[in-house]
Amino acid sequence: MRDEVREQEVLDYHSGGRPGKLEVIPTKPCLTQRDLSIAYSPGVAHPCLRIRDDPSAADLYTARANLVAVVTNGTAVLGLGNIGALAGKPVMEGKAILFKRFADIDVFDLEVDATDVDEFCRIVKALEPTFGGVNLEDIKAPECFEIERRLRAEMDIPVFHDDQHGTAIIATAGLMNSCEIQGKALDEIRVVISGAGAAGISCAHMFLTAGVRPENVLMLDSKGVLTTDRAESIDPIRREFARDTKRKSLAEALEGADFFCGVSVGGLVDSAMVRSMADRPIVFALANPDPDISYDDAR
Repeated sequence: MRDEVREQEVLDYHSGGRPGKLEVIPTKPCLTQRDLSIAYSPGVAHPCLRIRDDPSAADLYTARANLVAVVTNGTAVLGLGNIGALAGKPVMEGKAILFKRFADIDVFDLEVDATDVDEFCRIVKALEPTFGGVNLEDIKAPECFEIERRLRAEMDIPVFHDDQHGTAIIATAGLMNSCEIQGKALDEIRVVISGAGAAGISCAHMFLTAGVRPENVLMLDSKGVLTTDRAESIDPIRREFARDTKRKSLAEALEGADFFCGVSVGGLVDSAMVRSMADRPIVFALANPDPDISYDDAR
């Protein structure tokens, strides 16, 4: 993504023709005066009254059941960090494209300029009548965990945090398959996770559910391995993964490790680190937009 030619290609893609990647189009005829009278006033009063009397009728008479909100405050966008809600909009439009391309689900992307948990939750909850589901995206930890927990409890529609659950589901499926290919047992492998944010924490939880032993997991944040001697300075969500170990750096953590999962920033792993891992190592370089190590260097 840093390559100059590729950067210009991406910018041209986003700016060419109609700027951005989305548009709203009608699904019903709207050419004649009668069409517009049915779509809007006075005809539209009939479905409004049906929905007033039976809220579930909104799924029949509106697009709500097939409309998802992709919501961010831009505090943890890709590997770019806290770039703000507006700068995160191209990513949210991109997620909308994936929903439409692969599931024919429509999306409104919502970039919310609010970092306070209470305010963010209040805004999203107030929009519940519009949507059939909410996809939270690119919200920094630990606030993302509280936001998701509260919205799931307070809203009557599905709420999903992609950076947590989407990443964890895919990574766990990949780990299970990789262990089978490499002849490794989930309850025996040593795991190193680079990144203690939403993705890292959720991947770790799902790895444990799949059979990885807690004592075999080392997690790193920007300061190094989460260790018990740092426990007081680590928030409670991350503290669960603090280990009593003398390994402090990523290089030390990777020595003899079977599996590396990178979900922080790119370029942290070099070939020597991969060589120091156990035989038949498994490397998931998932940092985005630049991987933890390139495919060629890992090979």
